[in-house]
Amino acid sequence: MQPTCENKYSRMTNADFLDNLVEKITTTFDDKKGINHIKGYNLPTKNEIFAILNDLLELVFPGYSGTKNYDITTIHYSIGTLLSRIYSELFQQITKVLHYNCEITDCEDCNIPEMAADATEFLLESIPKIRTIMKRDVTASYEGDPAAQSFDEIILSYPGIRAITVQRLAHALYSKKIPLIPRLMTEYAHSETGIDIHPGAKMGNGIFIDHGTGVVIGETTMIGDNVKIYQGVTLGALSFPKDESGNIIKGMKRHPSIDKNVTIYAGATILGDITIGKGSIIGGNVWITEDLPPFSKVAISKGKQVVKKK
Repeated sequence: MQPTCENKYSRMTNADFLDNLVEKITTTFDDKKGINHIKGYNLPTKNEIFAILNDLLELVFPGYSGTKNYDITTIHYSIGTLLSRIYSELFQQITKVLHYNCEITDCEDCNIPEMAADATEFLLESIPKIRTIMKRDVTASYEGDPAAQSFDEIILSYPGIRAITVQRLAHALYSKKIPLIPRLMTEYAHSETGIDIHPGAKMGNGIFIDHGTGVVIGETTMIGDNVKIYQGVTLGALSFPKDESGNIIKGMKRHPSIDKNVTIYAGATILGDITIGKGSIIGGNVWITEDLPPFSKVAISKGKQVVKKK
């Protein structure tokens, strides 16, 4: 006769199990630790933001998405229709995040419709300027990469161009102090390209990010014209100043300023509120935390970091 095994533990029914689990989970909603947003209606809708972003990219590089074809005789109508849709959808999302911002700051006198319209119009009015700058960025990529065969190849496939374009669009909203949306835009580009550029960074013309994987550019970074950056470069903060209560002081300049015509090779780390002078060449895998005068050269030689200042 086979021995029988008796279950010494009585199991709850599925309903009891779920009821108990619901209670445990919802209890954690009351701890005010900031990782739940019950009134989620004032948060931006991520998928809608990404759809708007792709429409904005269509304005910057019309015809390259493969989803729209244009005819020169009807181009005004096509672009007008696209602009109208972007305006409506972007205005709605900006209105939501401004309501959200007023909730967390206890603001009661903001004219949210006017602020939303101003930010929406500012971004859309920036498109011609962004297109002009992006022409220089694409040219810099073409002239800086011997493997580049055409502008079309660069626009369609180079991650650096995509990340830079998105950052320029996001920066327009960032400059208008729009919360959440600019960061969603650049993090979307980050997830696609491996290039992390904060929307607050200020970038000049003719920027070329080659390969790009692992590039990190912090919020208060300033990059001059005709700067070339290779993969794995970090332009970051050396330390975070704190107030008397030990809280990080936000809004201070804490990232590098890269002057024009600088080349930064793969794996270089440049930290803190320092300046890299124009025309400098920063070799791979170096670590820099001090100012460099113009036309400096930094490299690793025989296991040591060597700085040559001109």
